Amino acid sequence: MAVSDFFDAKLFMSATITLVVIMDPPGTVPVFLSLVGRKPMATRVKAARQAVLVSLLVISLFAVAGQAILAYLGIGIPALQGAGGLLLLLIALQLLTSNAGSNEPEAAEDVNVALVPLGTPLLAGPGAIAATIVFVRQADGHIGAYIALALAIVTVHFVLYTCMRFSGVVIRLIKESGITLLAKIAGLLLAAIAVELVANSVQGFIAGAG
Repeated sequence: MAVSDFFDAKLFMSATITLVVIMDPPGTVPVFLSLVGRKPMATRVKAARQAVLVSLLVISLFAVAGQAILAYLGIGIPALQGAGGLLLLLIALQLLTSNAGSNEPEAAEDVNVALVPLGTPLLAGPGAIAATIVFVRQADGHIGAYIALALAIVTVHFVLYTCMRFSGVVIRLIKESGITLLAKIAGLLLAAIAVELVANSVQGFIAGAG
């Protein structure tokens, strides 16, 4: 039997690169620090672990049953993009309007921050979900392709965890004032991503209607 029957290296590389670009591990660091940068190290590590596990669970769920879930609920990718964009916009507004001297715009509990917005929709967002569904379609029932896709998803999440886990190095360099600045920059970037998601959602609905 060919090696590709057990492992599709081409799909692995394609899926890994695509998901890294979409989920942007280095780009998550400013947002992560703006939300939990003032917390103790143990809390930051816990939040990073929970966020990655939530993202891995969501992506895996949509890889296994994404097409069936969306079809059953009558939800399209544009709807996911619009919902994710609006949620990210709310978080962005919190980051941009928070007072410089106060704590970060945190959720009631650290676990909430790990779930929303870190785990989803920041990591496991509409783009990553849509890309995963596309790659599942490309696998077309081949075991080697499914194994490659699963390994790609795990690899990307390991990179995400590594970036957030060692973000403490950044904290030691930028100090308290730097975290405040990062919160504003992260808010601006999140707002831009949110607008892009909403715009793509509108375009998707228009294209579907046409």
